[in-house]
This record gives sequence, structure tokens and C-alpha cells, in this order.
Amino acid sequence: MNELTHKQQLAKIHIAKKQLGLDDDTYRALLMQLAGVNSAKDLTSAGRASVLEHLKKVGFKGSKVYKGRPHNAGTKAANAKQLGKIEALLADAGRPWAYALALAKRMYKKDALEFCDGRELAGIIAALAKDAAKRGGDDAA
Repeated sequence: MNELTHKQQLAKIHIAKKQLGLDDDTYRALLMQLAGVNSAKDLTSAGRASVLEHLKKVGFKGSKVYKGRPHNAGTKAANAKQLGKIEALLADAGRPWAYALALAKRMYKKDALEFCDGRELAGIIAALAKDAAKRGGDDAA
């Protein structure tokens, strides 16, 4: 089942809008130009495919979803750099996001990494760096 559903296509269009930084007027003008509609909900199947293809041509990279990845990782959020460091440390260790979440729960009683402040994220980074050093990793810092 490689084909996206109607809802998945619409979600992808809205993710692309956000990723490309399109304001509402520009976005609606694009929909009108490409498919003759003012809202993505009015797109036909062919219209959704056309809009997605155009958005990819102008720079939409798609949305890689990693289970457990915080929604604000990779954004301009205040803690995004720290989340990026956590993501890199997890990747180097071959660990899933669930590992960092388990650290957040154990160390700070947080149910999601999104709820951690900068100090708490720094603690998780330190724990991951210490783990990397124990394993003999070069990126332990």
C-alpha cells in the first residue's frame, strides 16, 4: 500500500506549506493557480497530486517521521538545537527516540521531551554523552 490516502495527502500539503514558510495568501494563490481551488479540502485526487508535485519541485523535502521524535525537533523552537543534539547522539548509538523519552521520564518525570526545558534537555544530552563515552564513542561531548 504505497498510495497515500486523501487525509495523508492533505496533511502532507499542509506540512509542506509550513516547511516552505508559505503565508496564507501565497498558499491560496498557489492552490488557485495549480488546481483552481481556494482550499486544499476542495482538491480532487489529481489536484492533490499536482500540488504535492509542485511543492516538491520548489523545495519541500517531505516529512520523515521517526516514532517518538518530538514535534518541535527540526524547527526554530528555542530547544530545537538541543533536540537536534539528542537526535544525533541517539543516531550514533543506534537508539530510538524512546530511549531519550525514558531518560526524561526517569530523570525529570516528564511524559514527553517537548515538556522538557533547556536545563532538562542539557541533562539528557549529558546522559547520552556519558553513555557514548562508556561505549567508546567519539562524539561524547
